[in-house]
Amino acid sequence: MMEISWGDLTPEKFLHEYWQKKPLLIKQAVANFQGTIEADELAGLAMEQEIESRIISHDGNSQWQVKHGPFTDFNQFGDNNWTLLVQAVNNWSRETNQLLSLVNFIPRWRVDDVMVSFSTPDGGVGAHLDQYDVFILQGEGRRRWQVGAPDESLTTLLPHPDLKQVSAFTPIIDEITEPGDLLYIPPNHPHNGVAIENSLNFSIGFQAPSSQDLWSGFADMLIDKNLGEARFADQDRNMCNDPSLLDENDINGLQQFMLTQVKQPEVFNEFTGKFLTQSHHALELLIPMEPFEPSYVTELLDNDDIHLAPVSGVKALIINTPTPQLFINGEVFQLSEETKQLAIKLTKSEPLTTKELKSFTVCLKNTQLLTSVLNKGYWFIEE
Repeated sequence: MMEISWGDLTPEKFLHEYWQKKPLLIKQAVANFQGTIEADELAGLAMEQEIESRIISHDGNSQWQVKHGPFTDFNQFGDNNWTLLVQAVNNWSRETNQLLSLVNFIPRWRVDDVMVSFSTPDGGVGAHLDQYDVFILQGEGRRRWQVGAPDESLTTLLPHPDLKQVSAFTPIIDEITEPGDLLYIPPNHPHNGVAIENSLNFSIGFQAPSSQDLWSGFADMLIDKNLGEARFADQDRNMCNDPSLLDENDINGLQQFMLTQVKQPEVFNEFTGKFLTQSHHALELLIPMEPFEPSYVTELLDNDDIHLAPVSGVKALIINTPTPQLFINGEVFQLSEETKQLAIKLTKSEPLTTKELKSFTVCLKNTQLLTSVLNKGYWFIEE
């Protein structure tokens, strides 16, 4: 498991002083780090249809180009001035997914993905803003990073229809990053990274749903489950003095009526668990050709030469109240006191040996839970 070498900081101090407040560069945060994937492997992922990738290039002046994958050839881009960005590399590279252990002091539901970029000399995407937090870990090569403070006077630029940049800003960080250096950038802080030589960057991006996203998703769930069909009622209404007026009592009543389902824990918890674990990018689900039976899983655990592993990048969490539930990739699994400890193991997203699992599967409910996640393809048998 990787950890950040904080120096004089601690995770608690970081959250108090920097998280969503100001940027930070930690030199040699991960000693001897070169990367979790080679540049040619990254290029191979960019050739796959189901993996989101793009190449951003420029001519050395003000002309920018954006091309979207999958790619079949990279020779056309030359030796300078371009960057390949591949989303959710942690969904396809177990080693890359292990980078998430660096941010274990933040709940896993807040993490979106690990994007990996390969840049040639002078490659970058231009000065821009992000609406989410990001940790950028330098792999091989060096890069110059400039990060500024939020500035409402910055102008939005569109040098290409698929590329949003901002005007020049005054940096408060202006440093060369080397392998193992870690840069934290909060939302709405302008930043610009330019490669000095061929380099790899590993960006841990965080999930930050908008209120619009949450309301839209919640409304979809109400429709799908036929909830919220009750009509507004006002049996205690008093006589009004002006029928053309929507008064404060009615406004408050309608507002509370809209919040009825949001305030029901069993409804809201199920929505949030599903919403926050649903992957925004393709996963390599390993669904068995024939569904496993609990009896087969029990027999499987007698073999000490195998272990069970989670699909790389799969998201899982537990909500304890009012009744415990396990959520994996947007699906819910009801828990009991007997299954809760196994569920905690599953949310760690770490391989489990049959020896570790045998004690759990003495209980039929645990065997059934394990069988379910195997049949869904979220976990798989690895010899």
